[in-house]
Amino acid sequence: MEAKRSKTALEILNNLKEWPFRFILVFMTLMTGAVYVHGQAPAGSPAGGSVSGIVIDSLNQKPVDYATISLFKSGTSAPVNGGLTDTKGNFKINNVPPGEYRIQIDFVGYSRKTISGLVLSSGKPNKNVGQVIIAPNANMLAAVQITGQQALIENRIDKLVFNAEKDVTSSGGNATDILRKVPMVSVDMDGNVALRGSQNVRILINGKPSGALTTNAADVLKSMPSDQIKNIEVITAPSAKYDAEGSAGIINIITKKKNVSGVSGSVSAGLGNRQNNENANLNFNKNKLSITANVGYNSAWPQTTYSSFNSQNSELGTSSSSNGESTSKRHFLSGSASLGYDFNDNDSFSSSFSSRGGAFENKGNTINSNYSPSQGTVDYTATNNNKNSFSNFDWNNDFTHKFKRAGEELSIAGQWTHGTNDVNYLSEYSAFTQNQRATNLGTNNEYTVQADYVLPLNKVFKIETGAKTIIRKIKSDYDFFNPDESGQYVFNANTSNTYNYGQDVYSGYGLLTTSLSNGITIQAGARVENTRIDGNSGNTSVGLSPFKNDYTNFVPSLAISKALSPSQTIKLSYSKRIQRPSLQYLNPFRNTSDPLNQSQGNPALSPEIAQTVELNYSTFVKTSVINASVYYRRTADIIESVVSTVPFTTVDNNGNEVTRDVSLTNFLNVGNNNSIGTSLFGSVQLFSILTLRGNINAFTYKPQIISSLQQGKQSTYIQYNAFVSGTVKLSPTLNAETFLMQNSARRTFQGTNPAFNLWVVGVKQEVWKKRGTIGLNVTQPFKDYKDFTSNINSGPLTQSSKFSVPFRSFGVSFAYNFGKMNFGQQAPKKKRGVNNDDLKQGEGNTGQGAG
Repeated sequence: MEAKRSKTALEILNNLKEWPFRFILVFMTLMTGAVYVHGQAPAGSPAGGSVSGIVIDSLNQKPVDYATISLFKSGTSAPVNGGLTDTKGNFKINNVPPGEYRIQIDFVGYSRKTISGLVLSSGKPNKNVGQVIIAPNANMLAAVQITGQQALIENRIDKLVFNAEKDVTSSGGNATDILRKVPMVSVDMDGNVALRGSQNVRILINGKPSGALTTNAADVLKSMPSDQIKNIEVITAPSAKYDAEGSAGIINIITKKKNVSGVSGSVSAGLGNRQNNENANLNFNKNKLSITANVGYNSAWPQTTYSSFNSQNSELGTSSSSNGESTSKRHFLSGSASLGYDFNDNDSFSSSFSSRGGAFENKGNTINSNYSPSQGTVDYTATNNNKNSFSNFDWNNDFTHKFKRAGEELSIAGQWTHGTNDVNYLSEYSAFTQNQRATNLGTNNEYTVQADYVLPLNKVFKIETGAKTIIRKIKSDYDFFNPDESGQYVFNANTSNTYNYGQDVYSGYGLLTTSLSNGITIQAGARVENTRIDGNSGNTSVGLSPFKNDYTNFVPSLAISKALSPSQTIKLSYSKRIQRPSLQYLNPFRNTSDPLNQSQGNPALSPEIAQTVELNYSTFVKTSVINASVYYRRTADIIESVVSTVPFTTVDNNGNEVTRDVSLTNFLNVGNNNSIGTSLFGSVQLFSILTLRGNINAFTYKPQIISSLQQGKQSTYIQYNAFVSGTVKLSPTLNAETFLMQNSARRTFQGTNPAFNLWVVGVKQEVWKKRGTIGLNVTQPFKDYKDFTSNINSGPLTQSSKFSVPFRSFGVSFAYNFGKMNFGQQAPKKKRGVNNDDLKQGEGNTGQGAG
């Protein structure tokens, strides 16, 4: 059997290219074998009994996950066995011989709990201690009073949690404002989210995907009122049970939902000079039935943005420039409803429906100049009128069956996502090119079915396995119109296009978790994903050929954690992730809505493959928290935009065909990248009323660019994102907070994207016996506009673009909670349903299609 295991490991290693990851897989294989041997009872010896129970938090009456359980023989000081509680607070220690024992429960920041006098005999070998209530220690209670019975940042063994509802300065904003405050997360001026500097991150809402987040995540996040968000979870090393997509990790946004018995709800509103929002929640939980509903509206006042652009190509002798301004406004409406029913203690069903819709409108004008040796200088003005409206719904249905064995569970989930994205624009030019009007209607349908099975074994093991199928069908209709001799816009068949895109993903996974008696927990798993892609164009006149691309990925994961003490944990993890390009990156039809700066997808793109090794340490000392990590990430076939100068033939307003040099943005697998990074988060209570927090994430960018794109010496660049914040408790019901963040410029192999900084100040007053709050927030109080500059320096081509965006804002907010708050009767937790954490997110709302 050992020989067979070694042969299988060798075959896997022969298929890998990088030796560091061969070492990781060898270690995983050997460790799994060692754990298997460790978990077996000696031949001929009795299996023994068990000690079990559930650990409950005294503050919120919720289960405590990953608390450390130690089993001692009475009269001894060294533990004989132990483990950790699972995600539902349950623990079970097996193979316990007859005798008298005591158990000890430890959790970071909580007082140690000891239960003595547990007697196991041959007649009664099993002992269930029931619910074990643990409470924060004295120092933790002081911190709890400052943060409203919950810390703003929680460091858990498998993720980091930012409790947004405890953040003073979040009121009256949107999800983007909150994400800027989450450790390791950064958000640029356009609202694009990055995790540890990489925008290849999968964003979920309540553990589930949303079709709207696939096409225009930045816009959807701006549409979510901050008062609707409960907390945000950051997972940097997802296990094999998660979809392999999202090379940087997963961000899960949890919305507010009162999980209590009875009728409850909340209303909130925010009014400011930048944006306004209203939101309402209603919850009903009684016996076996739970119903929730939510509706929200978000809008922004008209905002004017200024821009400038300059481009030169020394080899061709061409140049172009523009200066302009545009005014935009937006509004969004969202709603959701869910129903859950427990048929009995073992079977439950839930169904949820959520819908989001909204529109952006943008009107602007630019003064442009274009020079080429053959055409000379052409000066012209352009006016643009653009409207982008979208709608999306997600329908989820989940069924869970619990078996007689504790912890054994089967869940089946299905999801249907449907979305439309409708773009209409009108561009008129005094010269250079023809006036144009276009409509781009994108339709996205996604169907998902998955099944997950959890089986706790008798001997320290827990097995999880599952299978999943995702079927995506996307259609993009692009209709282009130009004026005829009379000035009437007529359909242009040569430049219009219909594009159909399909992507099917079939996957399966296995995960093994074991908790050893010395405080070590090991989780090893593997996932296999097969991807099948096809695309075809309805316009054969422009020479776009159908394409197909199939590939299979093997995705292992490994995590080893060690509880050094009740307040210290160290964790070593390895994860492999993939990043599939979405339709925006693949659609080969050229977007000419901006004649000077055009874009085109590349159907030949391969997915990015990222492998990460991370070492993490977290500790709690009195009222101070420290979380530190170092990591190495190797990304193969990185996808980046590539800007070049190309000739483009067009027709001017006089009907003459002319060829001019323009900028074209394409997408390529430009090479590989090796990155070393470190993250450090700290929170300290200096005085009884003051708490300070800070976070810095720094990492290197050192691409190994393919030879055909080599343009000068490639260097190692250090990038970072950081923030500091302080909270002052002015009275038992009045808090004040300030927040300052700084993101460095983001490198690409061709240049840099803008740096970003922000300062926010806020106060929040609790009213009506803490059922309501009134808040005041100020953003960038001393400067109305912020400037953002991007640069490209790629051989003979140099470009610089600058945007001035209004950021200063003043706002007030109000929130009120109503209903019966009976926390003694908790509504049952529902198991996670469909979770499509895949697809490379778009860098803003650019490109064509409804990918």
